Amino acid sequence: MITTPRRRSRPRSLARALAGLALTLLVTATGSACSTIDNSSSGGQGTPPIDRYGKSYAPGTLRVLASSELADMAPVLEEARKATGVTVRPTYAGTLDAVEQIASGEAEKAYDAIWLSSNDYLRLRPDTAKRITGETSIMTSPVALGVRPAAVARLGWDPAKVTWSQLHKAVAEKKLTYGMTDPMRSNSGFSALVSVASGLSGAQSALTEQDVTRATPRLKEFFAGQKLTSGSSGWLATAYGRRADVDALVNYESVLLSAPGKLTVIRPSDGVVTADYPLTLLTSARAEAKEAAGRLTTYLRTPDAQRRITETTLRRPVVLGVPPASALAEDQRRELPFPGSRAVADGLLDAYDNTLRRPSRTVYVLDTSGSMAGDRLERLKTALAELTDDFRDREEVTLMPFGSAVKQAEVRTHTVDPASPAAALDAIRTDARNLSASGGTAIYSSVQEAYRFLGTSRDGASPADTFTSIVLMTDGENTDGDPASAFDGFYRSLPAEQQRTPVFPILFGDSDRGELDHIASLTGGKLFDAQQGSLDGAFEEIRGYQ
Repeated sequence: MITTPRRRSRPRSLARALAGLALTLLVTATGSACSTIDNSSSGGQGTPPIDRYGKSYAPGTLRVLASSELADMAPVLEEARKATGVTVRPTYAGTLDAVEQIASGEAEKAYDAIWLSSNDYLRLRPDTAKRITGETSIMTSPVALGVRPAAVARLGWDPAKVTWSQLHKAVAEKKLTYGMTDPMRSNSGFSALVSVASGLSGAQSALTEQDVTRATPRLKEFFAGQKLTSGSSGWLATAYGRRADVDALVNYESVLLSAPGKLTVIRPSDGVVTADYPLTLLTSARAEAKEAAGRLTTYLRTPDAQRRITETTLRRPVVLGVPPASALAEDQRRELPFPGSRAVADGLLDAYDNTLRRPSRTVYVLDTSGSMAGDRLERLKTALAELTDDFRDREEVTLMPFGSAVKQAEVRTHTVDPASPAAALDAIRTDARNLSASGGTAIYSSVQEAYRFLGTSRDGASPADTFTSIVLMTDGENTDGDPASAFDGFYRSLPAEQQRTPVFPILFGDSDRGELDHIASLTGGKLFDAQQGSLDGAFEEIRGYQ
């Protein structure tokens, strides 16, 4: 059932996790100018804003905080610039991260508008709803399931007639597995979670706590079939390509149609949740920005622009008379109801994290060599202490410090017990405070030890029943233990199930990007950069992949 959070305030935890992500997730669009810092006051009054290079605000420029998947709109926006004179300066972020920037007031310091996949969650929050105005839908894309054609044939499905109940039945009978982005970090994952909850509850209006409670047994069965989790759609598609044991992906239709390899895209016939990508002004935007946004949205809703959008991005047009791209089916689907209150939405997120999804097993392989002494070690201790607020019920966390070898006497494992989570979280904080620096840097040998540890069964659970991962944090190059070649041989000798455990290295201090990138590429992980951002931000971002 859906429950109120016991050990922490879920909205506060969500805000803290996503605020950490802002340090590492936000990327300025390739080839675009950096976003400006708006020093104006509300309503377009006050001193003209100055960007980081000391240049005044340029009329005709729209500074936009946008969902990361909208990078594919670059060619359309270039055509819009030529037609309207409006230059869009996008800064990309995860949708839920953007929500937190808007709620805190940070967004209005740097942007004129937002362009997210959906404003549904924004409208549930008074602290964000009052900061936005003038929404204009530009295109749509429903949540869908992309399934390997062989799995569709094996299940005997007609893709046009598959329902959420049929999907649940196939997963419950262990005939279908899938990957999905993390609802706490990605709006595609959040929309998928709402879709499944609405579809399996049979809700006919705004999703309520009672609807979710009624559907919880079926939701647990459905999420038992989730084999991949991710903080981003791009990494999810790459990981899916490595996993022959995963049959499907849950994401936006446009993402699935653009994914490598051929997938059969299924939009459940009993309803979907649809992203409508509304270009939305912030109430603080200057008058010049509001006028520029009006010119831009008018152009983007012309038939010619709508045709270009659907052909380029495989999203659906919103203007009558413009047909969708040929790859898109034209039959209609009922729109599934969104949660009716923020409490229901946040409760659904909390239930997914702590009850519905598979639990996690993570080994944190932590460099505590002599070079970590001083400020670096203190930063590591602080980052780990802050991270404890984000550990989930049932999660197994192992701290594995190393120097010239793994410091076996200091290895500690704790499982967060839903009945008394504070005990494990306090113990992890204590273990973090007790870390000390000494010795050389045995990166490869220590990661091998983490794989051996995860290869052992804990409490009778199979590795297939959990999301397993290794987080590697080091501030230097490998100086002790096995070389890279020995690690490569070790990894390739592991059973297939263990090879599915990714390593997520963190670039920190004087660590070697080449070494860490090799480990991530070999194991199907992803490199995170704490040299450009913060160490606690890197740890937080990795949470979406665990």
